[in-house]
Amino acid sequence: MRSDPVGVLTGRHYLDGNHACCEGALAAGCRFAAGYPITPSTEIVERMAKRFPGVGGLFIQMEDEIAASICLQGAVWAGKKALTVTSGPGLSLMMEHVGYAAITETPCVFVDVQRGGPSTGLPTLPGQADMMQARWGSHGDYEIIALSPSSPQECFDLTIDAFNLSETYRVPVMFMMDECVGHMTERVDIPPADEIQIVPRRYTAKPPDQYQPYAPGENMVPDMVKAGDDYRFHVTGLTHDERGYPAIDAPTQDRMVRRLVDKVRKQADRIVRIEEDQVDGADVVVVAYGITYRVALRAIAMARQKGVRVGSLRLLVCWPFPEQRIRELSGRVRAIVVPEMNLGQMYYEVERCAAGRSRTVLVPHAGGTVHDPGVILEAIMEAAR
Repeated sequence: MRSDPVGVLTGRHYLDGNHACCEGALAAGCRFAAGYPITPSTEIVERMAKRFPGVGGLFIQMEDEIAASICLQGAVWAGKKALTVTSGPGLSLMMEHVGYAAITETPCVFVDVQRGGPSTGLPTLPGQADMMQARWGSHGDYEIIALSPSSPQECFDLTIDAFNLSETYRVPVMFMMDECVGHMTERVDIPPADEIQIVPRRYTAKPPDQYQPYAPGENMVPDMVKAGDDYRFHVTGLTHDERGYPAIDAPTQDRMVRRLVDKVRKQADRIVRIEEDQVDGADVVVVAYGITYRVALRAIAMARQKGVRVGSLRLLVCWPFPEQRIRELSGRVRAIVVPEMNLGQMYYEVERCAAGRSRTVLVPHAGGTVHDPGVILEAIMEAAR
């Protein structure tokens, strides 16, 4: 094991998912984090508080999640890559600022280590019931990107991807962990810094008198500037024109909102990321994500031993949802089985995309524990009949 100059802990480690997420953020170039302690995410910021000073970074504990979720956005406009970390009711408190990051096109990462809810719920036990809130929790029309790791290794790898996506599309990216993945310890291999692909922030090459902060650039994404570089720019949650000036009129609202949405939707094929296994020729496909995917693997193996032709599709990127692939599969398989630690959230997206071309079977679980693989097996067997 060695530490590269930028602070990447190159080598083989045994880390839990929370600590691996911290290391992924550091490797991605994150040098500012704001948060408020909340179970089961606190280990991430505890490690950041120890690691950041050694690499020129800063972690600040704010008075609450509302302050944390706006503090990181100030750091971004000052030139830093930044994230915040929370869980459960903390994510609910941050939702206004998710919308603010969306309308101001502030690239940042929100890490949510999911637990059972609603309200204070189950602080120390797992859940996956924040998936719709991650997508729709703030008011108005906007788009975000959300990823879901299934292992500590992916907590490292996908945290880097989260920062890269946030910089590429200038959107808030939601990193949807769960308590089990956050607290499980496994091998995590960290490559040398020069082997890690990092998307740098795209700053404008235009002189100050020609720059418009929200004029669409490549893929409808504006170039950025940062405070102190002699550019005039206005960061506002009000509807604004390409100059950043508030403009309370319907045509400006329409133009702004459509671009905020289209810059992600029209690139969905490039953003969507799934992992498939034995889908071709399957009668049943299991769609899952996070820790539930790993539990489902046991049920899938048992079903195959019984002669059922069953494949799997794992969501690494949950939002945008892989609509096209689900539509394709729904015309070829008998049923799609969706286990998740909620009473039906991503399931409804599967059902919408399948549109009656195949059966969709929800295997719900209210959280607190993971599924019994036997329950998922039973659903697979019934769906295959």
